Amino acid sequence: MSVAIVGVAASPGIVIGPVHLLRWEVPEVTPRMVEPEETDAEVARLHAACDQAVERLRTVRDRVEEHAGAEEAAIFDVQISICDDADLRMSVETLIRQGFAAEKAFDLVLLEWREHFARSTNALMRERVSDLLDVQIRVLSLLLGLPDRDPVDLPKGSNAILVTHDLTPSLTVQFDREAIAAIATDAGTGTSHVAILARSLGLPAVVGLRDATARMEAGSTAIIDGTHGLLILEPTPERIAEYRQRARVEQEEARELQRYAGAEAVTLDGVRITLRANVDMPDEAAAGATSGAEGVGLMRTEFLVVGRAAMPDEDEQYEAYSRVLRAFAPHPVVIRTYDIGGDKLPVGGFPHEANPFLGWRAIRMCLDEPELFKVQLRALLRSAMHGDLRIMLPLIVSVDEVRQTRVLLAEAAAELAARGAAHRTDIPLGVMIETPAAVITADALARETSFFSIGTNDLVQYTLAVDRGNIQLVSRFTALHPAVLRLIARTQTDGAAAGIEVSVCGEMASQPLMAFALLGLGIRQLSVAPRSVPAVKHLIRTISVASATAAASEALNADTASAVETLLRERLLAELRRGGKAADGLLALVDAHILPDNADTQ
Repeated sequence: MSVAIVGVAASPGIVIGPVHLLRWEVPEVTPRMVEPEETDAEVARLHAACDQAVERLRTVRDRVEEHAGAEEAAIFDVQISICDDADLRMSVETLIRQGFAAEKAFDLVLLEWREHFARSTNALMRERVSDLLDVQIRVLSLLLGLPDRDPVDLPKGSNAILVTHDLTPSLTVQFDREAIAAIATDAGTGTSHVAILARSLGLPAVVGLRDATARMEAGSTAIIDGTHGLLILEPTPERIAEYRQRARVEQEEARELQRYAGAEAVTLDGVRITLRANVDMPDEAAAGATSGAEGVGLMRTEFLVVGRAAMPDEDEQYEAYSRVLRAFAPHPVVIRTYDIGGDKLPVGGFPHEANPFLGWRAIRMCLDEPELFKVQLRALLRSAMHGDLRIMLPLIVSVDEVRQTRVLLAEAAAELAARGAAHRTDIPLGVMIETPAAVITADALARETSFFSIGTNDLVQYTLAVDRGNIQLVSRFTALHPAVLRLIARTQTDGAAAGIEVSVCGEMASQPLMAFALLGLGIRQLSVAPRSVPAVKHLIRTISVASATAAASEALNADTASAVETLLRERLLAELRRGGKAADGLLALVDAHILPDNADTQ
């Protein structure tokens, strides 16, 4: 009998396919001692495993370089050097000659090295911790005779469901979109890095499954239902037929929604809404430009960094930004400066922190590392020659941060002028409103900036004191909490008073209830994933701002998030039902809640 594990719906869609199980974690090593006459053989086993790991890493590096580029592949050069390190091998060999088996000796030394590197005051040493972990997993797997499960081994067209605990940077850069059709992870939430990546790539995904990797068998058939957050194990022929039919219906609905890509985003009562796209990587620009979006409301730049051994240089960034600007010209493209930190960590140059979401991240890191920041700013100023660029600063809590950035922008412009590089300086500078501090001081920030963009993911996190990456708290992470709605309303009011644009660029804007609430709160600019643009346009064209405003006004006075959700759902469903058959697909999106009878809710 099939069993459905309930997780968090991270990216919509249905996939039926074979499981590619990736247990990328340090294997358990049973202590084992060897006799003196066995030590030479154990030492030979150690060197053979390290040499084999080096060869495997070279293969992985070459494949990653072929489909992702030399910069992304550089991470594996670091790991090769660790495997080849003479001091590392000698330390392990010393323990072997004291009677430890090769696998236990290697495990003990790598644990010691990781702890030592993590405590180091030298950033160059701290940045090697994740590389050491990957090497530890790889070499121990060889010493213990465990299977090698690198994602790059999958042949193209496998239509596989990748099931793993989480997607680390080194796994992400190996990701082959032509082999992997869906993602399922034990960890993660709807706003975590893996969820954003899946939506960006258009891959169905379910996260927060807790123990799926322990319950799956490699090669078995499974079903991912990314729309409802289900991973179905050992599906029966009847269940497979049911989901094939659902997949056909979803595909038909998606084709139907595409009709709205070129339509005007105008409500029933004639209010025009500006709808833009969120872009994670430059190669999404072409698809995003044909989605019906009027430009880019958020281009994330940290994905140029995550999973790499070194930061991208100015020319590489210039080419990436220019590519997106050209694709969307003449529409605006809002590019956010590095929002590194939290759950988006680069492999190099970032310290381990106990509370990363409250730590050295985003604008804080950039201002503390001005030379690194100015590389990005110079690339942005140069790329502005190719379109309507607007620069946005993340995690702003003080006017001082905006003023310091303007100083660095002036320095970057002067450096470009000195070398005769073409660039522009008349670029609007905006900020993300992501913290209560930013909302409370929005009137002051408005005097220093050209636009606001509300980042709902972090605003919810910092307002409700709910870690967005904690799967135990998923039910408590809601943008429909009255406190969050009141902060959004206040931001809109202060922005309107200052005469500046206020938009929402969080993925929650693509959820029908949230979009309905945002329009009612006075928001007239939304930015969502490209694939969500037609659906949001359809929603906009099926409702009136008058009804949204009435619902939002009542929601602002509600006591709880559940009361807000109930109120908005009733009002929106009533509005959609008045739309007749044309609104059937939207009704399903709002009202769907389908769980199999034997769903395992954990």
